[in-house]
Formats: sequence, C-alpha cells, structure tokens
Amino acid sequence: NCSTLLKTLHFITKPLSDEEGNFSLAYIITIHKELEMFVKLLRAIYMPQNIYCIHVDEKSPKDYKAAVQNIVSCFENIFISSKRENVVYAGFSRLQADINCMRDLVNSKIQWNYVINLCGQDYPIKTNRDIIRYIKSKWNGKNMTPGIVQPLHMKHRTQVSYREYVRSGVSYVYPTKNMKAKPPHNLTIYFGSAYYILTKEFVEFTLTDARAKDLLEWSRDTYSPDEHYWVTLNRLTG
Repeated sequence: NCSTLLKTLHFITKPLSDEEGNFSLAYIITIHKELEMFVKLLRAIYMPQNIYCIHVDEKSPKDYKAAVQNIVSCFENIFISSKRENVVYAGFSRLQADINCMRDLVNSKIQWNYVINLCGQDYPIKTNRDIIRYIKSKWNGKNMTPGIVQPLHMKHRTQVSYREYVRSGVSYVYPTKNMKAKPPHNLTIYFGSAYYILTKEFVEFTLTDARAKDLLEWSRDTYSPDEHYWVTLNRLTG
C-alpha cells in the first residue's frame, strides 16, 4: 500500500529548499540482499526532485525482486534498471550494472546534474543539501573519481585475462593463463575507487566516446574493472 508506505516511513514529498529543488541528483543503487537495509537507505537519500535507478542482481530470489518492485512502483522518480546482470564481485558484471543504469538515466525526462553510485549496504552521514553544497564548493563541473597510476602490485588485474563463474548459487572471478593486450589508444591505466560522483556530461561522454567504448571492451576480462574504468577516463586530456 503506497500511501501507508510513504506515511509510515516518512518519505519526504517536496524539496526542502529552493537550492535543493534546483539541483537534482541521480543515484545508482546496486542491491542483492537485505531488503530492510535498502528501504532505510532509500528513505535516507530520497528527495522528490532526484532520480533513482535500482539495479537488482538477477541472481536474487524472486520474492526479493517482487518486494523491491512493489516499493519502487510507489514512486515516479524511482525505477528498476531496464537490463539486469548476474553480478559477480570484482567482475565486469558489476561495472556493466552501473552502465545499464546510466543508459536509463541519460534517457530520463528528469534533468539531473550529478550521478552518485551506492550499494545496498551504504548509508549517508550527510544530508542532501550538504552533498549538493560540497559538490558546488569544490567540484562544480568536475568529477569525483580520485586515483593514481596503477600500482605495481595491482598490475595483475589487467595483465592476465579473468573470467566470471556463476553456477548453483556460487559466483567468483578467476584468472586464466591468457595474457592481455595493452590498453587501447595507448591509455595509461589509473586505479581508484569503484564509487564516484560524476557529471551528466561525463556520463554522456563515457557512453558515446570511441575511447571509452574501446576501454570498456578491453576491460571486459579484467579484475574489478570498476576500480580503473572511471578514473582512467577522467584522466583523459580535455
């Protein structure tokens, strides 16, 4: 019952300030378990002027998927990703899940300024207004995806080919004996966090630029590509 859900959980139903109403954020949330924690997270970050793409792991139980769908259907600005992945920790599927949501978000009617990605076990310690003011103060027009040139002890992640294993409730990434070719376009690989705050312009760039597409394809059999993909593209000149 949507009216009961909104009232019982005290979801915010209108912007709390003009500043927030004029600066919409997009969220990508990848989830696979702990429904109650997801609801608490959603309640904490929900604002009617924002937009939320929820990626539910394709491996999740049917009743979990149904429960998430029921919650999401109560909101016009929350939706489940149109394409869902069997997400494997440290696998390419984790990166693909974010990209699936990004494609949906850039095609949305809601105009947003920045996208933030979260997992179901995250929880905010700042308000929506705090986050917006932090973005405006230091990062206006810039991406938050810090990193360094790939350290030597991380080289194995992109030097050999990795594969995802998904079967009978077990999933993991394992290395093969196949050596990988060098990165496309002579790109220098940077290494950082899988979590970010990105401008809409940058997201549109990553979905259309030839270098971004080629790097994505090259990253398909690397270990934890979401920890090098965004930060490497952000370091491109211009």
